[in-house]
Amino acid sequence: MNRVREVKDRIRQQVREALSAAAAKGLIPDTPLPDFSVDAPREKNHGDFAVNAAMVMRKQLGKAPREIAQIIVDHLDADPGWLSRLEIAGPGFLNFHLAAGYFQPVLEDVLREGRSYGSSDFGGGRKVQIEFVSANPTGLLHMGNARGAALGDSLASVMQAAGYAVSREYYINDAGNQIENFGKSLEARYLELLGEKVDFPEDGYQGEDIIDTAREILNREGERYRHMDSLQRREQMVIAGLQEKLDNIRQSLESFGVQYDVWFSEQSLHEGGKIEETIRLMKEQGLIYEKDGAVWLKATAFGDEKDEVMLKATGAPTYFAGDIAYHRDKFERGYETVINIWGADHHGHVARMKAAMGSLGYDPADLEVILMQLVRLIRDKEIVRMSKRSGQYVTLDELVEEVGKDAARFFFILRSADSQMDFDLDLAKSQSSENPVYYVQYAHARIHSLLKMAKAADGQAASTAPAASAAPAAEREEASAELHWPGADLRLLTHPAERELIRKLADLPEEIMQAALDREPHRLPRYTMDLAVLFHSFYTECRCLVDEWPLRQARLQLCDATRIVLRNTLELIGVNAPERM
Repeated sequence: MNRVREVKDRIRQQVREALSAAAAKGLIPDTPLPDFSVDAPREKNHGDFAVNAAMVMRKQLGKAPREIAQIIVDHLDADPGWLSRLEIAGPGFLNFHLAAGYFQPVLEDVLREGRSYGSSDFGGGRKVQIEFVSANPTGLLHMGNARGAALGDSLASVMQAAGYAVSREYYINDAGNQIENFGKSLEARYLELLGEKVDFPEDGYQGEDIIDTAREILNREGERYRHMDSLQRREQMVIAGLQEKLDNIRQSLESFGVQYDVWFSEQSLHEGGKIEETIRLMKEQGLIYEKDGAVWLKATAFGDEKDEVMLKATGAPTYFAGDIAYHRDKFERGYETVINIWGADHHGHVARMKAAMGSLGYDPADLEVILMQLVRLIRDKEIVRMSKRSGQYVTLDELVEEVGKDAARFFFILRSADSQMDFDLDLAKSQSSENPVYYVQYAHARIHSLLKMAKAADGQAASTAPAASAAPAAEREEASAELHWPGADLRLLTHPAERELIRKLADLPEEIMQAALDREPHRLPRYTMDLAVLFHSFYTECRCLVDEWPLRQARLQLCDATRIVLRNTLELIGVNAPERM
């Protein structure tokens, strides 16, 4: 249940009704009301929600915003059961102060809904595909891939929780020049391991991992490739090498908490005639022409500075041609929204791809591209530049080995995709309140320890344990959660620290919905940090294991609800909620 959304809708409706009532009296013109915001203000003393309706109607009504705000106040039919105070502030904001205890039923919502608290059907089952990482399978995953993996996987989880039907997809770049260079590199390293002196290809891959792959092939296949024709040898080694590389990529991503629904091969576009078919369709639209033996796309018609080659003079398709065919295939598979997470260096490709989709009859707005900025690794206040394995960049595996999956994911998701970030290795490993993921996980562990101690002291474990059932343990726990703290009178939770914590718990469904709508998974780790701060403040100011039984039970219920919300939110971003630290 989204109680924050309910009260926002209620405020919007009452503001509209107030303006309509004023218009009926001739106090203001009867004119359509533009969109206005209902948001939680930053300052606590500004109330629970601030409304800017008076300011957005200034020109329309020809009155000062504060005068419009006063008209709204005079005609707003505010039920005192939910609103304690309404005031005009600053240039004309309307600050709504809700009645004390308005959000207290949220605790019952959380305990009743358990793991589903925060989820909704907002997305209506709309089919969404999110493609992310899609690194060339010729090397190891690096820091940029790691950030893309965390962002893509978390966005998928958030959108699923908001009611979208989401598919995670990895595009395997297993065709083109990079695969040819991969084959040449493997061949050279393989022959070197056999003691032959060879010239390493100029465009070859230099990393230690290529030697590892060649050695794996040699150990498995022996010298059977040694006397093959070079072209046949490279073809065979590419097949074996790609399989090994993809297995490693899968394993690295799974260790990072990422599992894909679809692994899509670029080669399948070639084999299935999808590229030729796409070029034919674009030719029918008058967007394809031939020059100098090559086939060109009129990219200048899309606003590009120059046209783009689709088929080389050799007849080989370019990467751009394959990419257009791939995105057309996405929509042909029935996805209603297609989201790509790309590096910022692909920004020039975005408008071109959207225009290409439009030329093929799809709505360009249904193709969304999230551009992700660079990551710098910092250790001892110095930039980390080199990897032990790749020889060029720090790998995903090396990062996870050093700081752990939880810290890596939390840090990557904490910043919006369009902001450059410095990943502080020392901070990520520290066990202190300055480390945000440690601070949040400690809050969850602290609550778990408190509840365990309370149950042991009160004998609750035996009296409230659920009956034996075939249902999973987590489901049994949630089904019986509302029985954990009998006798809780939530009206006793009147301390400011209690009310602020409850208010924050109420925000989760709205945070998830907004994060899904705006494609901003970074809202959730920030939410957990705010929630942890409020819990620690509550824990300091309000002793939970007091002698007064009803108050004790009410505060324990608040703690339990906070534990559930922290866990639900952390799980959405792929971070563990530990029971002990």
